[in-house]
Amino acid sequence: MEDFFETGLQNRRDTLGADYVDRNLKAADDFTRPFQEAMTAWCWGFGWGDDTIPPKQRSMMNLAMLGALGKMEEWETHCKGALNNGVSKNEIRAIIHVVGIYCGVPQALECFRSAKKILDADK
Repeated sequence: MEDFFETGLQNRRDTLGADYVDRNLKAADDFTRPFQEAMTAWCWGFGWGDDTIPPKQRSMMNLAMLGALGKMEEWETHCKGALNNGVSKNEIRAIIHVVGIYCGVPQALECFRSAKKILDADK
């Protein structure tokens, strides 16, 4: 499990940025720390540590799934990460189109609103 945590920590920092990750880990308390550690090991170590799917493709999959679920705060976090992993603005737009086709226009509009916040902040 320690190897998964260390791998996860590196993958999480590479995608979301060291400042974001370190801030979240530092803010963790006795109540939330076990989840932060488990999520880092499981999601980012076990999941993202499997190099069968490259980080760019994994980011694209995450945007589609989070958009489909309507988890917009996480979507914004992973939109920033997707940009860090080389996903282009056009690819983000194409992902949102797929969300719209399979999950409905209102959900695509939510994704576009979130994407605009992230893309406009990057300018």
